[in-house]
Amino acid sequence: MKYNPHFDVDSVLDILRGVNEKYPEGSPEDEALRIAAVALFYVRETQKLEDYREFFRSFYTPAIDYVVVSQTFATREEADAWLTTGKTREGELIRVAGQGFQVISRRNGQGFELLRTPLPEELMKKYPPESE
Repeated sequence: MKYNPHFDVDSVLDILRGVNEKYPEGSPEDEALRIAAVALFYVRETQKLEDYREFFRSFYTPAIDYVVVSQTFATREEADAWLTTGKTREGELIRVAGQGFQVISRRNGQGFELLRTPLPEELMKKYPPESE
């Protein structure tokens, strides 16, 4: 299912209302639809809709899409030079010559170093998903 990040809450509530009309009042379906509608209404009224949109998106976005590479370098030397610029943040994921690395603090606490961390596309090549 493709996620629509700009879904209209009123349209969703109208659809829930229409679906709910098909079930007798007091049925389990009626109760479930009312709970869903009121929960969505609550999220909007408490001004948490943007938080909910992000939360909802996480259910329909493959984990691979969450991995964001912040920098790409052709060589390890370029990446090592970048580490000394002061523009790095611990935990950043970078790509060096097609391989993933994570920026970590040195053990002595002075500066950063790179920890080999395979990117999702590397893992997909090495361990392709089984076809159904």
